[in-house]
Amino acid sequence: MRLLLNIIWLVLSGFWLFLGYVAAGIICCILIVTIPFGIASFRIAVYALWPFGRTVVSTPTSGVFSFIGNVIWFIVAGLWLAIAHVVSAVALAITIIGIPLALAEIKMVPISIAPLGKRIVDLP
Repeated sequence: MRLLLNIIWLVLSGFWLFLGYVAAGIICCILIVTIPFGIASFRIAVYALWPFGRTVVSTPTSGVFSFIGNVIWFIVAGLWLAIAHVVSAVALAITIIGIPLALAEIKMVPISIAPLGKRIVDLP
């Protein structure tokens, strides 16, 4: 079932999300100061490409720099990404087939708001 959902996700939204996050990661890696944001964007891009069967977990030992980085990320990009994910989820939820995809889109909102100090792990 995960494979089927991932294939449908890839066709409907995953590929475009992947390209957007990769482009943002490349732009963030241009400056030395924003490289952590670029790395986080690449992590989210891989997660956006194939989200079913994975989850996001917090790393409690990430430190104060992750918190400060997340505040900056939220102000610059996180709020807008979260709004985009919610709007996309509403559009996907119109059809019955799109409801699980909409739930996956909502599942991506927390990592798009605060990506630093998070890991993406496979579900058993």
